[in-house]
Amino acid sequence: MTPIQDRIAAFNKLGIFLSQFSTKKIEKKAPIEHNDLFFDGFKHQLKLAQENNAWFTKENILFALESWSKALTNSNLEKWISKNDVHTKTSKKVAIVMAGNIPLVGFHDFLSVLISGHTLLVKQSSNDKHLLPFLAKYLEYVEGSFKGKITFTEQKLENFDAVIATGSDNTARYFEYYFKNKPNIIRKSRNSVAVLKGNESEEELQKLSDDVFTYFGLGCRSVSKLYVPKEYDFNHFFNGIYVKKDMINNAKYANNYDYNKAVYLMSEFDLLENGFLMIKEDESYSSPIATVFYEYYDNEIDLKIKLHKEREKIQCIVAKDFIENEVAFGETQNPQLWDYADGINTLEFLSKI
Repeated sequence: MTPIQDRIAAFNKLGIFLSQFSTKKIEKKAPIEHNDLFFDGFKHQLKLAQENNAWFTKENILFALESWSKALTNSNLEKWISKNDVHTKTSKKVAIVMAGNIPLVGFHDFLSVLISGHTLLVKQSSNDKHLLPFLAKYLEYVEGSFKGKITFTEQKLENFDAVIATGSDNTARYFEYYFKNKPNIIRKSRNSVAVLKGNESEEELQKLSDDVFTYFGLGCRSVSKLYVPKEYDFNHFFNGIYVKKDMINNAKYANNYDYNKAVYLMSEFDLLENGFLMIKEDESYSSPIATVFYEYYDNEIDLKIKLHKEREKIQCIVAKDFIENEVAFGETQNPQLWDYADGINTLEFLSKI
């Protein structure tokens, strides 16, 4: 096999390994390469990840692992690679500064660098430090050429050729200054929005509840803002999302709900709530936990123009028959390998450094 085929095969094996960790159950299967060496150890890492970060519930971690298991098939990897030139002329060292808002949030960058034949220098977030090093070790076992190509560091980043860094708008300004002399991709804060027309079925709104509540709304693909027509009846929305009423049983989520509700009430803001989610009229995109912002629109054309103008702040637009590249209800947390964060083709960037 060519080196690229070896790398595809390795990530496919990782996908098969991860298939043992699904939202339905964790089950050791045979025959999976190096399972005796890694299965129990990875189960332990899941426990450590949960203990280290209260937002990383078992359900959320397993959802992330299941998503990556489905993505890392031979056919998906081949289709993704076929769209790009990944035959590296010379291997470069690429630094990745990862966020820690959801489990394995930096995995796509990790995958992109390795599949392109480059060497990796990873600086993880302290909020998400347990899962990836273990999976990197698994990859080194199934594909020997990865050995020595993956380094994790907690120190200052040094001796690298290019960088991919993700952070808030504030840290992005720091990154842009600090990395200005290197080829770079700097990712800033983004949020996702949903455009409702008022004729959505209950099933569609139930699916939208996945877009709102998966990972407690902490992902950039999580819907934090609704656009609704004038006179919209929010009872429809509340009825649809009622399937997620058990969210309030998570102590950390409940604390945020209570705190934000108190802040809103003391500030005498108008808000609607149903016992586990508040909705508030607000022009911002980034809403606090347990809150979704909304804004009214007069007509669809003006709204399309507004969303186009502000596209730098938006990751996904959830809608039905409204705009090109819209995401279907319930699908924001199921991106394909070729659905790039911020719309920047990482493989293309890596082919040119």
